[in-house]
Amino acid sequence: MSSDMSMARGMHVLRVELYDTTLRDGTQGEGISFSVEDKLSIVRRLDQLGIDLIEGGWPGSNPKDAEFFERAKDIELTHARLTAFGSTRHHSRRAEEDPNLGAIVNSGVKTAAIFGKSWDFHVREALRTTLEENLRMIEESIAFLVAQGLTVIYDAEHFFDGYKADSVYALETLHAAARGGARTVCLCDTNGGCLPHEIYEITQHVRRVIDLPVGIHAHNDGGLGVANTLMAVRAGATHVQGTINGYGERAGNADMCQIIPNLVLKMGHDCGVQIAGLTDLSRYVDDLANVRPDSRRPFVGRSVFTHKGGIHVSAMLRKPETYEHIDPSLVGNQRRVLVSELSGAGNMIYKAQEYQIRLEKGSTALTRLLQAVKELEHEGYTFEGAEGSFELLLKKSVGLYKPFFELVGLRVIIDKHSLDQEPITEASIKVRIGDRLVHTVAEGEGPVHALDLALRRALGCVYPVINDIHLTDYKVRVVNEDAGTSAVVRVLIESAARGYTWNTVGVSANLIEASWRALVDSIEYGLMICEVQPQACVTANDET
Repeated sequence: MSSDMSMARGMHVLRVELYDTTLRDGTQGEGISFSVEDKLSIVRRLDQLGIDLIEGGWPGSNPKDAEFFERAKDIELTHARLTAFGSTRHHSRRAEEDPNLGAIVNSGVKTAAIFGKSWDFHVREALRTTLEENLRMIEESIAFLVAQGLTVIYDAEHFFDGYKADSVYALETLHAAARGGARTVCLCDTNGGCLPHEIYEITQHVRRVIDLPVGIHAHNDGGLGVANTLMAVRAGATHVQGTINGYGERAGNADMCQIIPNLVLKMGHDCGVQIAGLTDLSRYVDDLANVRPDSRRPFVGRSVFTHKGGIHVSAMLRKPETYEHIDPSLVGNQRRVLVSELSGAGNMIYKAQEYQIRLEKGSTALTRLLQAVKELEHEGYTFEGAEGSFELLLKKSVGLYKPFFELVGLRVIIDKHSLDQEPITEASIKVRIGDRLVHTVAEGEGPVHALDLALRRALGCVYPVINDIHLTDYKVRVVNEDAGTSAVVRVLIESAARGYTWNTVGVSANLIEASWRALVDSIEYGLMICEVQPQACVTANDET
């Protein structure tokens, strides 16, 4: 949606400040951990995207964050400001004596975010102090940091729950922050349990009574983190906190990769970011966190602009907006079309275009391809995750397939002599390459490994590039579990070479046959994309 369309709907365009807390709040998520080097790399990428404020961590809490802030002094940021996080002073100390506040000052940052209690229940039960002392803690802590030359953002922890319990006291904590010199007060839905209409109404009221910029920090425990963030902005919040990919404690934080495109593309607000870099950033952070990317993650997931139904694809070939709410390139993503038994002619035409192959509607080649896909999927094949096998099938249907070799015969022998002995597996393969007949034998850790080695030996002399092709993943799935040991199995193989990665599939009631089909597709596809040409050579395995 353009800014003009947003304005036409009566929405006031705001400059929204983005505050990323992936490196602190995000790392509180289960299984999420970054090294100091990772954190420094993410800071650079967030800066390149155009994030305004990057929360690096809590300098007084652990040695890793202390090292991070020391090394971060050498990073030259072009846009972002690095921020340190901490809490208000302890109720038993003066602000000048509080070690956590001192650590923030010594971290070298110019901006700090400190949190304090807004909920009277938390003041009494968690801090175990008086409501009056809590107000002094907020005001004095902020005043101390401001006196040291820092800009301070005050995170009002549990603000919405506190407001619902005692709105007068919750608002008084914000007034204390204002008296202390806070630049912004950020309202936190710390437990993540509020509904969007509550966020809107409370944020709107705060905007009327507090003469400071207001921010929002939402958690996703109710699945509403992003929605609550957008409603706060609609109510006048101009400072937004979140994490890349929604990392965070429990159900996570509001996801910046969803917040940013919604603010910019749907609501027309100015966030100052290069949103075309979102998809790359999302996957980069997943990679550093050793997290498998969620393919269905809105805006940046691999599947969110992927189309399977034939009717959908047919309409999209004419007008992409019929089934896409935005152009995927706006967020750095791309459109994908899948082929399956649900596919129509549009899917096949679109996929053929991806491979620079022209398929005419109503052509014999298109009819042949559609029929082949439907029959193979009925047998148990799936081409959604095996586009290498599909491209080979496509080229066979249109007459562009040129086999690299012809199988003459193969044999697999498994030799086991005692219960405790590991079996010995031997594979023998005979193939024809042009006018030559090659016969090789290999032993492997199992039948698939032995077949792979024997085939590589047979082809290696003629196609040396085969040594660059590596099998990177091998999966077996039973298609019809009720059939027991006679069930049909589907084998998926992932391979890689020279910067390319591809997947192939094979199906059979015989596991070795299913593996062979997937393996042959994998090798042939690798040879095809590497554009190899046969080389003349003589080996001892040649048969005449």
